[in-house]
Amino acid sequence: MEAPLALVVPGHSRRHRISATCRRLVTEAERLAEALEPDLVVFTGWSPVGGVPEAEQMRRLWRGPEAELLVEPTAATTAQNAARTLPLLLERGVERAVIVCAPLHRYRAGWFFRRLYEAHGIETTFRAARIAPTPLALAWELGALSVRSRQLRAARAELAKRR
Repeated sequence: MEAPLALVVPGHSRRHRISATCRRLVTEAERLAEALEPDLVVFTGWSPVGGVPEAEQMRRLWRGPEAELLVEPTAATTAQNAARTLPLLLERGVERAVIVCAPLHRYRAGWFFRRLYEAHGIETTFRAARIAPTPLALAWELGALSVRSRQLRAARAELAKRR
């Protein structure tokens, strides 16, 4: 019997409704779910204006195969996506996770998810959806490099409080 598997889909927008990128991430997660048959699919992302969280909007789009679908509605950063989904996976005995993200986001997502998940024994891989990079997305990712160490420390501190 294989170790339990989860797909994790971090949000990708700061608007009150999900972006076209988020829609593509859900579609990619559906394709992966057909092939991998995950036990769990987790959508993570907040709403900066207090409306329906991005994670919930992504879950509502799901047309993939039967799996437990979870929503983590509070994460505002990639570090928080990783830290706030980790307990959900650990509670369910998940040992393998595939993170579904945009191509440019894959490097930063990898930096956070690997450090947090693998420290807790969850084998972590990544699947980039087919999304054309934009100059704005590249600028965002480059700018985010300057805060990633601080965000990782904050995520680790958040997880330590849960223990």
